[in-house]
Amino acid sequence: MMRSMFSAISGLKNHQTFMDVVGNNIANVNTTGFKQSRVTFQDILSQTVRGASGPQAGRGGVNPEQVGLGVMISGIDTVQSQGTLQSTGDGKQNFFTRDGAFDLGIDGTLVNPSSGLHVMGWQANPLTGKIDTTVPATNITIPIGAGMTGKASTSLTANGNLDANNAGGALNAVNLSSTVYDSQGNAIPLTLTFTKSAANTWSVAPSTTDPGVTVTGTSTIVFNGSGKVATGGTGTLSLTLTNGSTSPQSVTLDMSQITQLASTPSSLSSSTDGASAGSLTTFTVGQAGDITGVYSNGYKQPLGQIALASFSNPSGLSKAGGNLFAASANSGTPNIGTPDAGGRGQIATGFLEGSNVDLAQQFTNMIMAERGFQANSRVITTSDEILQDLVNLKH
Repeated sequence: MMRSMFSAISGLKNHQTFMDVVGNNIANVNTTGFKQSRVTFQDILSQTVRGASGPQAGRGGVNPEQVGLGVMISGIDTVQSQGTLQSTGDGKQNFFTRDGAFDLGIDGTLVNPSSGLHVMGWQANPLTGKIDTTVPATNITIPIGAGMTGKASTSLTANGNLDANNAGGALNAVNLSSTVYDSQGNAIPLTLTFTKSAANTWSVAPSTTDPGVTVTGTSTIVFNGSGKVATGGTGTLSLTLTNGSTSPQSVTLDMSQITQLASTPSSLSSSTDGASAGSLTTFTVGQAGDITGVYSNGYKQPLGQIALASFSNPSGLSKAGGNLFAASANSGTPNIGTPDAGGRGQIATGFLEGSNVDLAQQFTNMIMAERGFQANSRVITTSDEILQDLVNLKH
């Protein structure tokens, strides 16, 4: 008789734990990056009243008779399923999180503002922009307001169309106004003059109004019958400077995308890879975790790379509070690397992952816990009544 009471007591205790887990899940329904917990039960040892016996002497076997001794919790695991994405509009121990609410600290490092913990990754080489992900991850610094020296132009690309019906000669020449930059970030105005010298043939002559610069490098561009460039699609401009910048400066002229079609007037445009001096005004983060700085001169260059970690058993991570997880003996070692590579996911820029708690499921679990607790309470009450009847028996 006492076995039923002890079994029911174990049911009460473990269903209370079940209710505690459900309550914590519901409490964190709006916690960024929260992962719900799941309770599983298993029975305790059973007492064998009669053992099993095999078939013998023409009779069949007999199954064992066993009485269970209660219930216990076999595990409380973390469900690592994806939570909903919500648009944002904008120590020595390593921890791991799915809470991407990051901001810049006063020292320019990328941090979680709620905990002050630094975001780990790799810094770009300030001279080359290269990122070495083979070295250990460190704090990422975003130097807002930091200046960049000017970038000398190494290429100039011309696009557009030259009118196939151009009469030719100097009076009908087509001018393209462009700008290139020297090694100090100074803007140098250039004019490319396209003069039609024969059918499908144009000469290109560079010039500048800057008195401290001399530019040379004429070329000839020839189109085929379809108006596409046949020969002369590339050329080289040489700039001699007297302002102390690197001189001479060589600029590759790319005219391969220019067409010659019947369209009046001719329309040309250009772009260069150079830039004037500027300062870092903002930054963007790509799906692969690449951090790109945007400068006041319109130039963009890599600043760093966010590190991402994957685990062979994510459910084995230990919750450390503050939306943080710590590696455990059963989670496996972290596989740290770049996002969108090596089985690691992408970064959803401009979004925060919401809690993956399913309220409907949690309310169902709450009812199950309540009814389980109620049923075990009834077992204790009934067992007590039977014991009372037994005590009241008279000879």
